[in-house]
Amino acid sequence: MRFESVLAAIKGFGRFQKMILAMCFFGRFSIPCHFMLNNFIADVPSHHCDFSSLDDGGVFRNLSMEEKLVVSIPVQEDGTPSSCRMFAEPQYHLLQNSSNSPDARTVPCQTGWVYDNTTLRSTVTSQWDLVCERRGKNKATATIFFIGAMIGTVISGSLSDRFGRRIIILLSYLSVMFFGFASALSTSYVMFMVLRFFTGLCISGILIIAATLTVEWVDIEHRKLVGVIDSLAWTFGSAVFAGIAYLVTDWRWLTVSVTSPLILILITSWWLPESARWLIANGKHEQAHMYLKRCAKMNQAENFIDSIKTETLSDIVVTEKKDRTYSLLDLIRTPKIRRLALGTGFLWFCVSTTYFFISFHITGFWLDIYFTQFAYSLIEIPTKIALYFLLDKIGRRPTVVGTQLIVAICLGINIVLPKDMSLVITVIAVIGKGFSSAGFATLVLYTAELYPTVVRLVWATTPSMVELEQLWLLLFSYWMRYGRSYPRLCCAV
Repeated sequence: MRFESVLAAIKGFGRFQKMILAMCFFGRFSIPCHFMLNNFIADVPSHHCDFSSLDDGGVFRNLSMEEKLVVSIPVQEDGTPSSCRMFAEPQYHLLQNSSNSPDARTVPCQTGWVYDNTTLRSTVTSQWDLVCERRGKNKATATIFFIGAMIGTVISGSLSDRFGRRIIILLSYLSVMFFGFASALSTSYVMFMVLRFFTGLCISGILIIAATLTVEWVDIEHRKLVGVIDSLAWTFGSAVFAGIAYLVTDWRWLTVSVTSPLILILITSWWLPESARWLIANGKHEQAHMYLKRCAKMNQAENFIDSIKTETLSDIVVTEKKDRTYSLLDLIRTPKIRRLALGTGFLWFCVSTTYFFISFHITGFWLDIYFTQFAYSLIEIPTKIALYFLLDKIGRRPTVVGTQLIVAICLGINIVLPKDMSLVITVIAVIGKGFSSAGFATLVLYTAELYPTVVRLVWATTPSMVELEQLWLLLFSYWMRYGRSYPRLCCAV
């Protein structure tokens, strides 16, 4: 007897499975908040040099703030005050003539910067002056998080395969909660970077294991539905995050706000069951029988499970059972699997790069950063719902290819549009985000279905494709560190 047969007999998508799905749904709810956190806590507000050092106690002190800005800060070619330079001496003649003096000597900021806190009261940028020659350190805050997430995919998958899904996901919740709160209390840039690294390292356990645990309890017929619902957790989390960021404009309290839900999630997840598949595959038949009996009772299918004794579970063939250990090397061992791994790896590069590029670029649009974040999230709801009904009619491969072509067209249009057409640029960017999310959700399901069963487990528990995705994001964040213009970024993506 196969495990799928047992699962079907006790209803593979009954109340028990829906309970697990709900727990994992809310457990994944806070993940996008941490992934997108840098959009707000590392935002670079408008700033200029602190010109208090130019105060000579005479004329300068009697000037208004606007006049002090004119005589202290040179103007750039676009007419805005310079962010990184100041005059060596006050240029009082500029009060009569607003154009810069070409021979006026400028120097780097001497006593720090003054930041515009009308939108965001405090960010890590203003906290540790991560601007001008230190702007690379600002981008590094996102990079270090993704390095941790990349390493975490390997560690969490391996640990969950060895010790079980339940214990590792509970430890992941606890660890993310600890490091999230600790990072909000950081007293230095280095301390913040270290804690963000460990936050990313531990959050991968939630991301990977929650999806694996849900799929292992659901029958094959409902896996597509579960996949779409699972992806909607990210969507709703991102939408709610926009509101939280709008209300909480201090980076420390914002970090605390997106971490706090994990307290409730950790408490409710205490009742999260272990994977019966994993228990049977590892010879823990008594525990597996207990959870299967609980599932049957909740799904009102107790008659069947009563006929199965603990001893008979050893004869059940589960998907994970195998006569040898498979590793990531099996993804390149044979020509067919090697071509498949390279093909899906390239697809993940394209899909994840476009998706996260659009997700991380929320400035310079017709909407402010909060409504842009909300619009990016809202557009994913209809696209993912439509995806559920269209996937079987259109097919996985045409859907992935089609969505990426539309995303490429949207990015291409935004390259050539003038900046003053901000409303049109915003609408096209939001449409591109919707199709990008549809391609992302499809590729998760498509990749899992392409691999043979035993190699699919390698992909699921130590997810090589997600690991590659994190690597692309790491390289991409480094590249963005030197990117300056939105059209150039769109062209490269």
